[in-house]
Amino acid sequence: MKNHKKILVALDTPNMSAIHNTIEQVSDFVGGFKLGLEFFNYNGVNGLNKVMTGKDKFLFLDLKFHDIPNTVAGAIRGCMSGVVPNMITIHTSGGFEMMKRAKEESALVASSLGVKPPLIIGVTVLTALDDNDMQDIGYSNDTQAQAIKLAKLAKKAGLDGIVCSAFEIESIKKVCGDDFILVVPGIRPQGTDSGDQKRIMTPEQALEKGADYLVIGRPITQAKNQRDIVKQISSSLDKYTFKSI
Repeated sequence: MKNHKKILVALDTPNMSAIHNTIEQVSDFVGGFKLGLEFFNYNGVNGLNKVMTGKDKFLFLDLKFHDIPNTVAGAIRGCMSGVVPNMITIHTSGGFEMMKRAKEESALVASSLGVKPPLIIGVTVLTALDDNDMQDIGYSNDTQAQAIKLAKLAKKAGLDGIVCSAFEIESIKKVCGDDFILVVPGIRPQGTDSGDQKRIMTPEQALEKGADYLVIGRPITQAKNQRDIVKQISSSLDKYTFKSI
């Protein structure tokens, strides 16, 4: 597995034309693509089929399901009714039973389809939140303590890994082990705007700490030359070695 395969480009737009253009520009230099709520609410499963059918690329479907266990199980079934994603997110704050049911349902659906089950990844603390925000929404823990607590619960529920900021990577690897997959957003190459992200690191810094996947969006999708910027990012990671996922 080459380093560039750790890069997942966040296609955070409903615009199909823009998405096709980005995929065409950067596909050779990244591992896959993240499609999230904005895309899915406009385009649904049919949109996933149009974007990803026939493409040998990792599909990260970032819908962050958070509801009662039965509803989340139904949502998992629904998003696997077309192109089956390689990775699907749910919110860890939905609790143990919700996470366990989501993992079980994804395996059942995959078995019925004869395909590999998607990785079920739990979102811990959004990278747009900092310690002050945690207090505002009623958590006594700071961002790191809360992320670690939720990561441990996600592992206990059988999830494949979690989404966390780069600042929690080392602490979570310590308590959850190297095989627990860490998907890291809030990645900003040196000199790019942080946007609405508060806990950010460069791709190199996150990789050094042990990130398994790097989610990079606007620094690539809003660049004047998307191909050039993603080539630069990919090249900057070549010196690192890591185990295959």
